[in-house]
Amino acid sequence: DKLKDVLELLPEHDLPEDLKSKHCKRCVVVGSGGILHGSELGHLLNQFDIVIRLNDAPVQGYTDHVGNKTTIRMTYPEGAPLSEQEYPPASLFVAVLFKSVDFNWLQAMVKNETL
Repeated sequence: DKLKDVLELLPEHDLPEDLKSKHCKRCVVVGSGGILHGSELGHLLNQFDIVIRLNDAPVQGYTDHVGNKTTIRMTYPEGAPLSEQEYPPASLFVAVLFKSVDFNWLQAMVKNETL
């Protein structure tokens, strides 16, 4: 019931056109465990067609190691970036909801309510 209530609040959307039209030839998923620190692989990661970043791992200050391209950012609500600067305009934010409290968070966000 909670999912149904939240879905009724959301406008219907599809993927952004630039993402929908992309043919994903080379994709990479970048986690937040810190394994890339010191790797200097940022230039290589930026060459992928789609860069999916998990959780709220920082990019600024680490671009030499993790790149600066973000196509999709996936995270649980409690890991959502707090600053507008952490939401690149050209990337898609995907909230991964699985707990009851996650649906409360989404409802509060859509209704612009305090949680």
